[in-house]
Amino acid sequence: MFDPVGSSVLIVEPVSGGADVARLAHRLGVTVVVASQDSGECEIPADLRKVVDIVLTVDTNDEQALLDAVGAFHERAPLTAVLPGCDFYVASTARLAARLGLPGLPVATVDAVRNKARMRERIAAAGLRAPRFAEARSLDGLRSAAAHVGYPCVMKPVESSGSIHVSRADDWPQLAAAYTALADDRELDLGRPMGHTVVVEQYVSGREVSTDGYVENGRVTVVAITEKVLGAEPRFVELGHLTPADLPDDVVGDVAEYTAQVVRALNVTTGPFHCELRLNGEGPVLIELGARLAGDGIPELVRQVTGTDLVAVTLAAGLGVDPGELAAFGAPRAPNAAVRFLTADHLDSYSGILGWDELGDLPDVIGRHVSIPPGAPIPKTGDCRSRLAWVRYTAQSHPAAREFWKSLGDLMIVK
Repeated sequence: MFDPVGSSVLIVEPVSGGADVARLAHRLGVTVVVASQDSGECEIPADLRKVVDIVLTVDTNDEQALLDAVGAFHERAPLTAVLPGCDFYVASTARLAARLGLPGLPVATVDAVRNKARMRERIAAAGLRAPRFAEARSLDGLRSAAAHVGYPCVMKPVESSGSIHVSRADDWPQLAAAYTALADDRELDLGRPMGHTVVVEQYVSGREVSTDGYVENGRVTVVAITEKVLGAEPRFVELGHLTPADLPDDVVGDVAEYTAQVVRALNVTTGPFHCELRLNGEGPVLIELGARLAGDGIPELVRQVTGTDLVAVTLAAGLGVDPGELAAFGAPRAPNAAVRFLTADHLDSYSGILGWDELGDLPDVIGRHVSIPPGAPIPKTGDCRSRLAWVRYTAQSHPAAREFWKSLGDLMIVK
C-alpha cells in the first residue's frame, strides 16, 4: 500500500475538484501545498485552509511567476506531485510538472484540452464527429465565422469554463449581442479576464450527457455517463446532473467508444477526464473535454453509483502510484445519484428557501449547500455564477431520481 511519508502534492488554485483532492491528500497523510493568489475570489476558504500545510502565495495567472515560485520551492522541499485545482490551470500545471520531472500531461499537446479552438482542430484532424467551427476575435471576425458555420450556432469563449457566456444564436443580431455582452463583461474569473476570442460552432441538437473516467498506462476507462439537465436556451446553464444517464446499452457502448477516441485524439495520457457530448441521430458529438475532475459534485455522484473514487484516481496519477493503493475502487452505495441547482433569475436577492431545513432530515439527501446566501445580490449572469444552492441525493431508480429532481423545484425561494 501507499506510504505517505515524505510525499507532498502541490495544487494550483484548489477550487471544486481540486479542493477535494487536497482534502483526500490530507486524510492520507500527504503534505498539502497550495499555490494560490489567496485573495479576492481566490482566497482559500477557512475549512480548506485547515487541511493545507503550506500556502505558496503567487500570481497563478502569471505562468512564469508560477513556474519560478514553485521551482524555487521544489529546490528547497522536493514535491512528489503537482496538480491543477481547476480547469484554468491544466496547461500551466502540465508545463510545471515537466519542468520538475513529475508525472503530467504532454506539454506539446496540452493546450488542446484548454483552448476550445485547438481542441476542435485536433478532433477534426482525427476524423471524429464534431460540429463545424471557426474562431473569431472581433465583430468582423464573428460575422465571417457565422457565415462559415451557419445558423443556429453557439458562441463560447475559447478558454472559459462553467458555461460562462456560452450562448445560442439563431441570427446575426443575437450573435452580435452575445459577443458584445462578453466584450463588455469586466468581471474576473479567478483573477482572469474573459478575453475576446471565441469559437463559433454549429448548434448540435439532442440530449446532453457527460462521461467521466481516467487514463492509466495508456488505457482509457469510462467510469460513468451522466445526464445533464440544462436551463432554457439561448444559455446553457446546468441545473442538474443525474448519474447514470438512462440510455440503451448500445448507446452506452457508442458513447464510451467515442469518448475513448476523443481522449486519444487529444493525447490525454494520464489522469482524469470529463467529456461533454450531445447525442443526435448520427451518434455522440463532442461539446468539449476537460483533462481534469468534473465540477458540480459529479465525482461524488460517480462514487455513489460506481464505487470508483475519481478524486483518489486523480491524486494517484499525480503521485505516480496505482489508484488501488489509494483505495480508489470500492462498492457502489446506490443505483442512482443526482444533484439539483436552485436558481431565481427573476429576483435581485432573496430572504430564504422554504423547506430547506427539512431536506437535511431526508435519508436520501447526501449533501446540500447555499452558494449565494440570503440577502446577497443574485448575479444577472444567467450562468453558473447565478445558482443559489445545490442539493445532492441518491435514488433507487432513474425515474425516482428525476421525480425528486422535479420536486426540488417546488421549494419556495422567498423574495
